Amino acid sequence: MFTEFEIESLIALDEVIEATAALKKEFVKAEAPYLEISDQDFFSLIMMAPTVGVALADGQVSFFEEMALNKKARKLSKGGYFWGKDPVVFGMKFLLSKYDIWEMKFLAVIRIAMEQSFDIASLEQPYDPQVKVTLDDYRKAVLATPYIFIRFLASFFLDSDEDIISPRSMTKTDHERLLAIGDKLGLNKVPLFHYFCATFEVH
Repeated sequence: MFTEFEIESLIALDEVIEATAALKKEFVKAEAPYLEISDQDFFSLIMMAPTVGVALADGQVSFFEEMALNKKARKLSKGGYFWGKDPVVFGMKFLLSKYDIWEMKFLAVIRIAMEQSFDIASLEQPYDPQVKVTLDDYRKAVLATPYIFIRFLASFFLDSDEDIISPRSMTKTDHERLLAIGDKLGLNKVPLFHYFCATFEVH
């Protein structure tokens, strides 16, 4: 997953900070008027949206999912609020309760961040979604893919970066939500995303 310093680098991009500040103003006014959060931490909250979306796939967040979300949010927070009240964790509570309303606006900012930080269009190629993908195929594709794209993918959908080339499993409901979020972000145009999704053991 991203570190707070990678988040700091992404938020330094003009188009990203502009989109983040505008969404923060709208979100705080509509949902959380007492939320005190910096632009950088709000961008961290934005980057949590795909993870939150998958956690909400079955309509509720389990205790263990909530703990995992909080852990990830604290790691993304500027300065790491390990003991105090974490603004990203606090803001996430509002996002969890109104995710369906805000999902597309949050994902739109993520798409801007991807487009501004690397050439995602160069990764978009035709592919046959029916072709069987082996773990070997996938691992070779990972090695040939820009590091920054792998960072986005791991941060959105995995608990640990090491899981990017490990055997992975996911429930059918969560997997379907992952695919849906990928479509909304335009990741379905990238063969590696298809490989990534195809190599989950779905149960």
